[in-house]
Amino acid sequence: MQVDPRGQRFSAALTTVVLIAVLVTGNAVVLAVQAVVFAVGAVLGLRHAPYGLVYKTLVRPRIGPPQELEAEAPPRFAQGVGLAFALVGVAAYLLGVGWLGAGATALALGAAFLNAAFGFCLGCEMYLLIRRVFPSKRSNREVPA
Repeated sequence: MQVDPRGQRFSAALTTVVLIAVLVTGNAVVLAVQAVVFAVGAVLGLRHAPYGLVYKTLVRPRIGPPQELEAEAPPRFAQGVGLAFALVGVAAYLLGVGWLGAGATALALGAAFLNAAFGFCLGCEMYLLIRRVFPSKRSNREVPA
């Protein structure tokens, strides 16, 4: 599946705002809600991701179709990475280890901000690097001998 890269930047901008709120308040519940957003995108796909639905409904009709699309797998992987950091943050906040919760949240915030502000998806780049180092078996069969 192909996705609109502008939708990914929009989602990253919303994520940035939410994660700033978490850092300011130390609220594990808000971070848990963001973890659910990450989980939906990672598990069910970006087509079902809450922020993507907001983009598709409210923003894209006003700005028109994209000039190019990108593969869904890298940003979906990035959602999984965000989920991992959010889960660590939630657990840390709930266990009273605020410095770890803030650290995990700050790392996720840094990645979200890079995507929102500069269009650089750190998780996507991680995905591409992993695929280069460990190519899938399917892609090996598709390469002629």
